[in-house]
Amino acid sequence: MDKQEFVQRFGGIFEHSPWIAERAFELELGPAHDSAGGLHNALCRAFRSASETERLGVLTAHPDLAGKLAQARRLTEDSTKEQASAGLDALTDAERELFSKLNAAYVTTFGFPFIIAVKGKTKDEILAAFETRIGNSRGEEF
Repeated sequence: MDKQEFVQRFGGIFEHSPWIAERAFELELGPAHDSAGGLHNALCRAFRSASETERLGVLTAHPDLAGKLAQARRLTEDSTKEQASAGLDALTDAERELFSKLNAAYVTTFGFPFIIAVKGKTKDEILAAFETRIGNSRGEEF
């Protein structure tokens, strides 16, 4: 496929950052990249070779888990499905308050939101990861 089609198809994989797909396309992709794993490798290489400022931009583009955008129903369709799959759309008031506090503490500590692949996880597993990872260094989390 040409660059425009490639970017249109894969430009949304990294949160609101089509430049990653643009750069991955320039990596002289070949048959080894004609699989989910190969494409993932090329996109991750483009992300990892970006400047810290560019990578931070990708991280800060992620919404808070069970945050204000979710409550206002302003998440992307994919984010809405992901969060719902983990039960984050059906939190009690106490759970929502806990997520809010953890989100705020995480952003204060690291300068970007807590990011985790929620697919296949429960809210309890996500909370456990939140509480564990808040003790990591910024470098580990970045």
